[in-house]
Amino acid sequence: MTVPSIESSTREERLNYVLNEWKCLHNCELCGKCHVLKGRCEELLYADYIDGKRSYMDITLEIRSNR
Repeated sequence: MTVPSIESSTREERLNYVLNEWKCLHNCELCGKCHVLKGRCEELLYADYIDGKRSYMDITLEIRSNR
């Protein structure tokens, strides 16, 4: 699924995208999502994207650089 752009999507569409992208796959050895999130809530981490303030990629790069 392509990241919904801030300009052409609703808050609900962006929220659904974040929740879908970060949902648990129940395969910790192969997935790695929990390792990236470090127990933090994806809704809180991506709140600025969901609210249309920052791009998804900007936030993702910030999360990855703060490992």
